[in-house]
Amino acid sequence: MKQINIANYFHYGYSRLVKYIDDVIDHPQKDAIEHRVEIIKFFDEFGADATRRAFGKARSTIFLWKQKLNRHDGRISALAPGNKTPLHKRKRQVHPFILEFIVKYRTDHPGTDKVTITPMLAAACRRQGIKPASESTVGRIIHDLKLRGRLPKRSKLIYNASFDKQWLKERKTKKKLRKKNFTPQVPGDLVQMDTVSVFADGIKRYIYTALDVRTRFAFAYAYKTHSSAHASDFLNKFLNVVPFTIKRVQTDNGSEFAKYFELACSGKGLIHYFNYPRHPQSNGHLERFNRTIQEQFVIDYIDSIDEPEEFNSALMKYLIWYNTEKVHRGIGKLSPLRYYLDNYISPEKSNMLWTLTIFYVGIR
Repeated sequence: MKQINIANYFHYGYSRLVKYIDDVIDHPQKDAIEHRVEIIKFFDEFGADATRRAFGKARSTIFLWKQKLNRHDGRISALAPGNKTPLHKRKRQVHPFILEFIVKYRTDHPGTDKVTITPMLAAACRRQGIKPASESTVGRIIHDLKLRGRLPKRSKLIYNASFDKQWLKERKTKKKLRKKNFTPQVPGDLVQMDTVSVFADGIKRYIYTALDVRTRFAFAYAYKTHSSAHASDFLNKFLNVVPFTIKRVQTDNGSEFAKYFELACSGKGLIHYFNYPRHPQSNGHLERFNRTIQEQFVIDYIDSIDEPEEFNSALMKYLIWYNTEKVHRGIGKLSPLRYYLDNYISPEKSNMLWTLTIFYVGIR
């Protein structure tokens, strides 16, 4: 059988092969494609027996790859492995008794989870002589039933005192965007935000805090109440003082970071990430700043927290010191602003901007 050299598929030999590299530079299966190209080149140079011993690929497989190249005019992306997902996937087989039990239990006790249902289901299955489902299987069954619309939707009771009326309203749950494995690379890629509650003489006040993960640039502001309107106002203040562009913010699941705060984020084109529930480690950098500001500032100015205007005036001076003088081990023992200017601004412009330390003045 005549061997076909890969160069035959490129009228100008391997020089034309280089031209087609751009075809796969961003291909999701780039590594697999390049590996197959190497096998074809090895086959052309050392023959079928050596290829089979080195790569475990038969002569027929190499010829199929070359046919693909020929049919696609030599485009390297033609060597991408095909989708090996089975056409007919195995479907989960669940005993009808288990399905009906879960549907009835969730109807009688809305919102119950797999941890609560599993022991009840196991007892019922033993009485019926049926093999009970595991907790993880119950969770998957609940998920499937939700997708099929077989479980009742949760509602909440609404009461209007003005008209002395009450009614049930369907509870709509919004899927929240999580940070997952995202790692900020430049200033503004990810800003963490939170709220610190402060008690003084029976009075409760709230300090909204924000910190850029990459530069440790921080900002804070105190308010009398806890609301999404104040969170929106805080976001606007932060965007006015931060010396770089913000792309993403990350908050916990508190109500203050909903409604007006969400509208402010969408209006400014910001991506809003939420922490995983009961996982303060997600906001680790900001949690450390919250502790620092309480230990180094709040404890000394707690008497003025009743009137946030006086408190915030002193807070701005502290933040200027924090961002321009206080060194941080995580950024090479530099202050946040110095770290930003030295690493992301040209030296000439850096020295010019260093004197602009009054960017907090005018915050009201």
